[in-house]
Formats: sequence, structure tokens, C-alpha cells
Amino acid sequence: MAEKLFTEFPPVSTEQWDAVIIKDLKGADYDKKLVWKTHEGFPVRPYYRAENLVDIKSLGEMPGQFPFVRGIKEDNNWLTRQDICLCMGIEKANEEALDILNKGVESLGFILAENKALSEAEMEKLLAGISIPAVEINFRKCCPKHSQETLKSFLAVAKKQGAKPEDIRASFDFSPLHRLTVRGSINEAAYDRLVENVKLVADYPKIRVINVHAFDFNDAGSSLVQELAFGVAIGNEYIAKLTEKGLDAKEVARRIKFTFGISSNYFMEIAKFRSARVVWANIVKAWGVDCDCACKMHVHAVTSQWNQTVYDAYVNMLRDTTETMSAAIAGVDSIEVLPFDHAFRAPGEFSNRIARNVQSILKEESHFNKIIDPAAGSYYIEELTQSIIDAAWKLFKDVEEKGGYTEAFKAGFIQEQVKAVSDKKDKNLAQRRETLLGSNQYPNFLEKAGDEITKEIVSRDAVCCCEKDGCPAEKVAEPIHPYRGAQPFEQMRLSTDRNDRQPMAFMLTFGNLAMCRARAQFSSNFFAVAGIKVVDNNRFSSVEEGAEAALKAKADIVVACSSDDEYLENVPKIAQLIGDKAIVVVAGDPECRPALEEQGIKNYIHVKCNVLDTLKEYQKMLGVKEL
Repeated sequence: MAEKLFTEFPPVSTEQWDAVIIKDLKGADYDKKLVWKTHEGFPVRPYYRAENLVDIKSLGEMPGQFPFVRGIKEDNNWLTRQDICLCMGIEKANEEALDILNKGVESLGFILAENKALSEAEMEKLLAGISIPAVEINFRKCCPKHSQETLKSFLAVAKKQGAKPEDIRASFDFSPLHRLTVRGSINEAAYDRLVENVKLVADYPKIRVINVHAFDFNDAGSSLVQELAFGVAIGNEYIAKLTEKGLDAKEVARRIKFTFGISSNYFMEIAKFRSARVVWANIVKAWGVDCDCACKMHVHAVTSQWNQTVYDAYVNMLRDTTETMSAAIAGVDSIEVLPFDHAFRAPGEFSNRIARNVQSILKEESHFNKIIDPAAGSYYIEELTQSIIDAAWKLFKDVEEKGGYTEAFKAGFIQEQVKAVSDKKDKNLAQRRETLLGSNQYPNFLEKAGDEITKEIVSRDAVCCCEKDGCPAEKVAEPIHPYRGAQPFEQMRLSTDRNDRQPMAFMLTFGNLAMCRARAQFSSNFFAVAGIKVVDNNRFSSVEEGAEAALKAKADIVVACSSDDEYLENVPKIAQLIGDKAIVVVAGDPECRPALEEQGIKNYIHVKCNVLDTLKEYQKMLGVKEL
């Protein structure tokens, strides 16, 4: 029998731990310093212990058991998916599909061009050389008007290939409520077509013809809880609508596939997917479904678009990697990694290869597909999972009390909830309380926007030609608006890049070495966010020497960098020496600021600044025109 370690040490209670922490805080508020106030609406403590898990019922469950917190599969394998746009032409799309199937892809996604249906002949060309039972095949942009023809074409080609119905894995992302969410329109007749589609695949157990686009909320800056709660609310409404039209709840649930986004909130994302399975299983069970297999949530996950950046785009590779890790650990069914340059151009061979290889490395070298639910038993993740379940269930019930998803959306409830969080995220980014590397913090000082970076790209996400609306319907509500968090910063920086000349910020460092260097680094990073050229300096022997160097460099901004107690005497000297040749800025928010302002020193940058607004003001002073 294994011997327990550390039995000679007495146990330490939570109260004892907290007593030590409070002592180390030296009077600082415990909650303000150490308790994380999440966008999800619940606090996260700095540590958790076994006692925090006493009331969590799922701890004794095994993978594959209702309510599936630990997954729905017998292993942790997932499908590597890559989507192909049919706007390149059917023959070219087929060539692309055959190529990537030899490079690690196990799930193909075809984006229908301009929402057009595919005839049987076109489907044959598209799937030529592809063994349907060997790969999962998905169709996106399935307009109600054309979805049935495309579905029939696919089934006909599968039959010609001799594929057995039970071996075919496919999905059609027909989703009337997606159109309501992102376009504000809905066609009630679409539900009749959806009923017909469900009946068409009655003999095909692994074909799903309803897709819940939960990632729409992620793309609009929502919280994880909102993405989950509103996603399952959409799924619940599909069950409600289709059972009203005569379908069985079990059959409807078996035809639903969820597509979630994956944010960079690593542990929270692991907990989100675990929570989603529990919430959905309980919703389906409440419809009187007696088959646990119909209560399983099938999840496709796609890396976030909201946090992708145009500047310093290679950082997107790192985001993709951690996001993919979260989804893989959480046990999703398939993952699509968006290429690092997805936000500003059509991805090429290199970026698509890197995107595929993120998953290949996690499978083949890191063996993430070998262990089911490796997060199980973690005090932190188990507590996060339960917190997300509770918060999402509450929000889901709020939606239901308003009459369900459609009525809540028409009333503006969904939009208001999402906007409250996205506005807070935007404010945090502007004040650098949250970081988007390469955009609002730690930019690449030397990067310049290439010709492919345009105002249109940085002001909104690039739209594929397949986004054209071929299925119009009456607008009944204001839609939510997908965007990227970095867009305001990119717009600002692009204005600088497209200016006739690049303004310069010169660091005039003097006095206390540690303070002048720290503030020079802060200031260099601050101004580089707007694309302003930065000239840093170690330390000048006097302010006179520094001012002379700044004037010689023809600086547009001169930043005084030193300790607070050296500012009152020296900053007025700098201002006098510089005159009207440049804007004088003080790095920091010194106690002597009122006295300096009396002497005409008006410009200050510090950690509490709204970086975005402040830099826009400096652009105006420098004559940089906003694009």
C-alpha cells in the first residue's frame, strides 16, 4: 500500500492560510488585492482547497456519464477541421480539400458561396476523390432557401459512393436564430424547412442539421457565461419550435451541433466547455428525453476572432495555441484554428499550415488526445466549472422568463447584456487593465502597416464574399455586432502609418537612474502604441544636454523621465529650452503636478491614463489626420 507523504506535518486550515496572507498584505484590502472580479459575474479567490468542492456532485462521475461534465467520449480525441471557401470555385475547392486531407485534416468545412445551393452534379465534383465515411464533412452558410437542396445533393452522392448511413458524419449549419443574432431578421417559415431537413436525415444518426452559433456572442465581446447561456437558450428554442411542429424532442436534440468560440482565458475556457455539457444535458432531460445519448452536447470549437490583431499578427499564433489547448483539454469534438492572418487577408499556405500544425503538435507530440478530462479534480477548475454552471443557468432562466431567445432578443435583452460586457472590455483595453499584446501594450516599435492593411480592415473584420445575403428577411431587431478588441488601436496606429511623416517621441532621461529608465521604458511603450517613432536614451548628465539632443533629433514630443522629486526644478527648464519646437510631456503623475501646471506644463502620461484617448489627443496636436 502506498505510503502517504507529509503525514508528520500537521494540517493547515484555511483560516491559518488567510491569516498569513492578511499579514503579508500589510493592511491592504484582501478582496481588492487578491479576489478576481470576472466578466462572468462571480468572484475568483486566489486559491482553493478540498473543502471548496464538498457540494460539487460531479466529482464522483466518470467520463461518458450524465450530465457529461467529464465528456461524452471514450477517449479525448478530437477532429482537426479546416474550412474552405467555395468562392474559389468548386474544382479548386476540391483540390484544396484533397490536399489538406493529406496534411492532417480530419474534418472538412465547406463555406457555401453567396448562400447558393449545390446541385448533385456540383456536389459530386466537390467531393470527388473524398471517401465520405473517412472524413467529417460540414457545410456552412446554409441559407433556409437553399439548405434542403444541398442536403439532398449530399445524401445522393453519399448513396452513390455506397456509404452506410451509420458511417456518415456531417453537419449543415442551418440556423434561423443565427440570422436573428447577427442580422436582426428571422423568417418563421424557416422552421418548416428545418423540420423537413430533420426528417430527411432520420436514418443517418451522425448527421446534424441544426447549428447553434454560440461563437456569435464571443465575437461580439461577450462573457463566457453569456456565450454559454445564450447558446443553450438558442438550442432550447429549436427544441421548442420543432416539437410544436410535431417532432420528438429526442430527435431534435440529436440533430443539434454547437459551435463555440475559444477565448484566451485559459482555465475559464476549460471550465466553460465542461459546464456547457452539464447545462445542456439538464435542459434536454427536462424535455422528457429518456435517452442519455440524446442529452450529449456535440461541440465544435473555433479559436477567437475577437482578440486577433492586425499589427504584430504573429502573436495570434500564440493565442491560437493556448486557446486550442483549452478546448482540447475540455474534450470538445472538433477544433478549427483560425490562421494568424485571418483578420486581414485570405490565409495562404504558410498560415494554414501553422494553424493545422498547432493541433497536430498537441496530438502527436504532446498527447493531449490520450487523457480524458485531465482537469478533473483540480480544485480551481472544478470550482470554476460549478460557478459557470450556476451563473449560466441563472442567465438562461432569465431568457426563458422573457419568453425564450427570440422574444428576449426582440426586446433588446440579449444585446444589452452583451454590450455591457463588451463596453467594459473596451474600457479595460483603453486603460490597459487588460492587455492585447502588440496592440495596446508592448507593440512592435518597428512595424509599419503594409499595403494590404486598409482602413476597412482595421475598422471592421474582413468579410468573405460568402457573407453576401442571398436570403433576405424582414428585420425585427437590432443585431449584435461582431468586432475585434484591437480595432480602435489599429485604426489609430494606421492613421500614423499613413501620415506624411512619422512623428517622433524623444525620451529626455535625467537624474535618478532607476526611475528615469523605468519611466523611459513606460513612455516608449506608451507612444509606440500609436505608431509614433521612439528615441530612447540611457541618461543625460543634465537637462540642458538632453534638450539639446532632442532639438537636434527634431523630436515632435519630448518626454521628461526622472523621479517625482526632480521634476519641479527641472521640467520648467526643459520646457524653456524646448520652447515651441516640440510638445513637452511629463512621465508620471507627480505630487508637484499642480505647481508644474501653474508654470504651463500641461501634458502627463501615467498608468492611470486612458491610453487610447490620450494618444488620439497627441495625434491631433501633431496634425495626424484620423482615417
